Amino acid sequence: MRRLVRCALAAVLVVGFARAQQMATQDRTGEPKKPAASPAAAKLTALIEANVRAEWEAFKNKDKKTYSDLLADDFVAIEDDGDGMRKKTAVVNEVDHSVVVRYYLNALRVTPLEPNAAFVSYELTMEFPLKAQARFKRVLICELWRKQDGVWKAHYYQETRVK
Repeated sequence: MRRLVRCALAAVLVVGFARAQQMATQDRTGEPKKPAASPAAAKLTALIEANVRAEWEAFKNKDKKTYSDLLADDFVAIEDDGDGMRKKTAVVNEVDHSVVVRYYLNALRVTPLEPNAAFVSYELTMEFPLKAQARFKRVLICELWRKQDGVWKAHYYQETRVK
């Protein structure tokens, strides 16, 4: 009988300990806490975010060289205009026609896929001149970045318009 009581007590303690651990990993809303990003992940996110911002600054400022340098030679883009897939040369030539006055980048997430590849997603709102037919365009963007010869470059871009 004592043995049965000890086993029951041990089971209660194990369950209680497990529940305490579970509660410790939840925030006040009851949602699980996200694990802290490792220093390597934080460094990669900062590096990719800087590159994404450099991409959009170059596009906004019509700086084809800087924009082109951030794209891999086999870069492919799919934009929301329905014109299909574009290669690097076509995308770089679009810089000449840019009328983006400002851009607002939000919710950037970098997901490492392997040491030399990362999936990047973010929301971007583009602002156009006062006299433009549409003043703002909001899109969700996914990109694939790969590191080649020590340099991170965009290899794939796809946007979806948010209404």
